[in-house]
Amino acid sequence: MDTLEIITFPNKLLKQPTQPVDNIDDTIQKLIDGMADIMYAAPGVGLAAIQVGMDKSIIVFDEGLGNGEKSLRTIINPKIVCQEGSIISENEGCLSVPDFRSDVKRCAAVEVEGVDREGKPVKYSRDDFLAVVLQHEIDHLNGILFIDHLSSLKRQLYTRRVMKQQKKGNE
Repeated sequence: MDTLEIITFPNKLLKQPTQPVDNIDDTIQKLIDGMADIMYAAPGVGLAAIQVGMDKSIIVFDEGLGNGEKSLRTIINPKIVCQEGSIISENEGCLSVPDFRSDVKRCAAVEVEGVDREGKPVKYSRDDFLAVVLQHEIDHLNGILFIDHLSSLKRQLYTRRVMKQQKKGNE
């Protein structure tokens, strides 16, 4: 597998829903390891396979949330099966949407099901920061960026700024 890199907005892959994983083989295991390395190096607390240009329904996240100990988790083919309540995720950011943070309305609690990297069923019920992380990463698998939850004005301002930076970089 080639070296993985985080792709950033406005890359069109980020708007594409991912394909489910049918077979957890050596290639998938290497992808998961590479995603974890990139997430920790960034540093981040979660990463979806599409963020490294891989059209697979896989997320990795750190359940330790930067408390000093790594607690890597993987969910393959994750689905939100239950969600309730409403909170504001303050100052949310994304490795694929650099240099931009904003408040985002999210569900206060979620229950997510999928399988781990060994193919065993997993279920996560969260009503804390991890609920936000899980929603954010699963959004990626559905072609949704956190900026898609913002007003069109905020999205347009960020898009214009990125396009201007890209134009400058191409001159």
